[in-house]
Amino acid sequence: MQPRIPRQQAGEQPAGPRPDDAARLSAELAAVVTGARRRALRDGDRQIDTAHLLHSLLEHDPQARAVFGEGPGLARLLGYLVQRSIGYGLRWQGSVEDSGAVPVVTAADGMSPLAAGAMEYARERAAARGDGAALGTDLLAALVVDRQARAVEVLDRAGIDSDQILARVERPPADSR
Repeated sequence: MQPRIPRQQAGEQPAGPRPDDAARLSAELAAVVTGARRRALRDGDRQIDTAHLLHSLLEHDPQARAVFGEGPGLARLLGYLVQRSIGYGLRWQGSVEDSGAVPVVTAADGMSPLAAGAMEYARERAAARGDGAALGTDLLAALVVDRQARAVEVLDRAGIDSDQILARVERPPADSR
């Protein structure tokens, strides 16, 4: 009987976040990355992609989940993400997620170039805000910026406009005005 989780060679086992990178992530976002890594391994994917990050983000971060609001959109999105984890994403297996729309980022810690770029963008958003650690909403903004990202494709299939999600993330909370 074949194991459900594919075995990886010692050299291809993705490492955990590097100490300098982990220090720039909130505890919630570090849990998101860990969850995405587990999901990628379970799905048989060689790299964490933006859809893995989105799925894990929605599972672990209530603030990021709240950006989607009430209604059927979030349930539909989660349905697509679950379908992907049980076979929907098979056409993506073995391919590297890279749209070419953003500057080349060397894949880090077993992430696709777009996922690695999204993590860096989230850290930059936090730094620009004056925070030491990136939050889930920083990552959510990073995931929806590139129209070629797998996360955006899943949002589109669920009928969710990624531009609206970005606008909601960028809008300051009503109580801060």
